[in-house]
Amino acid sequence: MAHPQLSNSLSLHPNLIPLYRPLHHHHPPSPFPSLFTKPKPLLRFTRRTAEPVQPRFLVAAVGQAEPERLPQLNAQQEDFLSKSPQQVSQLKNRVVFGLGIGISVGGIVLAGGWVFAAALSAAVFAGAREYFELVRSNGITEGMTPPPRYVSRVCSVICALMPLFVMYRGHIDVSVTSAAFVLAMTLLLQKGSPRFAQLSSAIFGLFYCGYLPCFWVKLRCGLAAPAMNTRIGAIWPVLLGGQAHWTVGLVATLVTISSIISADTFAFLGGKAFGRTPLTSISPKKTWEGTIIGFCGCIATSVVLSRVFSWPLSLPSAIALGVLSFFGSVFGDLTESMIKRDAGVKDSGSLIPGHGGILDRADSYVFTGALAHSFVKTFLPLYGV
Repeated sequence: MAHPQLSNSLSLHPNLIPLYRPLHHHHPPSPFPSLFTKPKPLLRFTRRTAEPVQPRFLVAAVGQAEPERLPQLNAQQEDFLSKSPQQVSQLKNRVVFGLGIGISVGGIVLAGGWVFAAALSAAVFAGAREYFELVRSNGITEGMTPPPRYVSRVCSVICALMPLFVMYRGHIDVSVTSAAFVLAMTLLLQKGSPRFAQLSSAIFGLFYCGYLPCFWVKLRCGLAAPAMNTRIGAIWPVLLGGQAHWTVGLVATLVTISSIISADTFAFLGGKAFGRTPLTSISPKKTWEGTIIGFCGCIATSVVLSRVFSWPLSLPSAIALGVLSFFGSVFGDLTESMIKRDAGVKDSGSLIPGHGGILDRADSYVFTGALAHSFVKTFLPLYGV
């Protein structure tokens, strides 16, 4: 029978509920009371709240199973989830700006003339500025003395003027020789003690950013022989130049640029799908599997376009042009990767969202223009027509 005071307290306070612990039989005293002694019976009251009472787990000496918990994300999964929106945004920018650049470059190549030379000059100027910023970075300056900033600016301006000079004068050797003399004279007349490292880095910048891109002007605008067998020229509007607009230089430029794009695309996709063996320590992300797939894609593109444009006429010439385009693309990419590795940076700049700088996008084209021009001018009889 319940105690009167207890009954009254329960009736007066409906929010108070009893919590019981079961009664246990008494055991004889144990030498280890903390481990084996059972708790005494207990009756106490607690106030009922809006939140449910959490269960209490009494852990015995032998232990009991812990309540089941949700699986915790490891650091790698959390990092992946945090980076996913950023990676999606970067991929979107890469695709959008890549398509925009491709369409713009196609229109500039078709236009030719001063439009092509002016656009190349602007790209050369931006690329030269990025190059000298890389040379001035902490990773490279630890082992050499960079040229003064005003010398870098003079060299960038000279590199930008060289394609225009070649376009209207056609003598690339004279422009390079004169530019190298002006650059050396500027370095030797500077205050303080000139260093050989300053001269070597500046002259290489003149060669890499100015001299080599000029061959694209010589390839596009210098090879003016008409590609008579090209079917596209027969339907090309007269207001845009008609049949005479489709020259050997235009077709050779389109085939070479398309082969480079194909090589980069197939190498990237092949490396993502099958890449296992690193190609070189200069660029750890490149693999032999991706390189081989890019090589096959480059040659296939060159052969297919040679059939579309009916230039060059022979299959071995189309294959040889594809091989040269591939090797020029790969070693141009590796050269820029070597410069960035010594500089300790990932991208040469941030001018193009999702792509980096001008050198990051144009590194595959630096050597290829010179190789393609030399091949067409020297090894193809009548320019392959």
